[in-house]
Amino acid sequence: MSDAMRWSATMGRAAAMGVVAALTLFSPSLAAARLKMDDKASLWPRAGASEKIDFTNRVGKSMSTLSPDLDSGYFMRCLEEVANIGDTKDLTLSDMVRTCVSLQSSRSGAAE
Repeated sequence: MSDAMRWSATMGRAAAMGVVAALTLFSPSLAAARLKMDDKASLWPRAGASEKIDFTNRVGKSMSTLSPDLDSGYFMRCLEEVANIGDTKDLTLSDMVRTCVSLQSSRSGAAE
């Protein structure tokens, strides 16, 4: 992998972390009825469809600026899979989103 590709991948991950951090800064009144990035991942399977759609729409809108493949549909599928893989008691939704971003960037890197 060239230095330019490594730098680009590193900057992409840094930008993703910045966006994830920005997503956690919801006002308390808006966040009360929504899934938040710092919520426990164990809430995901118990959340209603509208809560999941709202969350994945917000994440997809912000992450699609990094890659068009990181849309709300991708996050809905990925979060469902990640939540059902194993024990998520110590994970947050932010951890799951980072996992999904990593999975997508590793798939993108393998295709090059």
